[in-house]
Amino acid sequence: MKALLGDYPCTAQFKRTAPLAFEEVRPPSAGFKRVVRNLEFDFAELAITTFLMAKAAGKPYRLLPAVVLARMQHPRLVCDRTRPVAPRSLEGKRIGVRSYSVTTGMWIRGILEEDYAVDHRRITWVTFEEAHVAEFRDPANVERAPAGRKLEEMLLAGEVDAAVSGDAPATDPRIVPLIPDAEGAARAWRARTGAIQINHMVAVKDSVSRADADGILRRLEESFAAAGNPELNPIGLQANRRNLEVAIDYVHRQQLIPRRYAVEELFA
Repeated sequence: MKALLGDYPCTAQFKRTAPLAFEEVRPPSAGFKRVVRNLEFDFAELAITTFLMAKAAGKPYRLLPAVVLARMQHPRLVCDRTRPVAPRSLEGKRIGVRSYSVTTGMWIRGILEEDYAVDHRRITWVTFEEAHVAEFRDPANVERAPAGRKLEEMLLAGEVDAAVSGDAPATDPRIVPLIPDAEGAARAWRARTGAIQINHMVAVKDSVSRADADGILRRLEESFAAAGNPELNPIGLQANRRNLEVAIDYVHRQQLIPRRYAVEELFA
């Protein structure tokens, strides 16, 4: 079976021992379009937003209940400290983000709505890429950045008021978290919701048998255990039920999927 999976402590043993043909794509998100457009992989890491949108578009994948990447997203909303902006004043402003449907952006929009009463529809989202799922069309309040521009340089030039940062930390010391005490705000969000903010889980193609999928999940469980079962890498349906309920709710409220799925539907 052809597989796409990044290198994480929780997956190290799995990648050494699983009888899968792993294709090295760095970062793994660079291969997500190939998963949901070309259907190239039998087993694949996917962003949770991408998976939900792909399911809504009828793509033949089902989820396995293993989180390979998660983080609290509050620190990922950044601004130029020489031009600070308060979260509640973001309506009418411009926020840069790699793609409108990127999972970190989804979490940031939900955080702004729930914790700061900010309507994301009243923000202009400046993007650099289209969605992984080809069938999705960006809403009217999304515009594409000029070709060749970079998010960090547009933020420092004042062309966007804030930005959703990606995996790599900002290289300029002027770029700082926009949310005051972002780490504390993230802890408060987690205590209130009882969830973690999932980035990436894993999925298998519908053509993969139940027995093969169960075998993959057992190997993942062993690999997660060998890594010490990190707190931000929960595995198993019950361990992820609340995390998935919150993710589904956020994705649906932002009209990225047409209805709220029951958690069990994701694994059917």
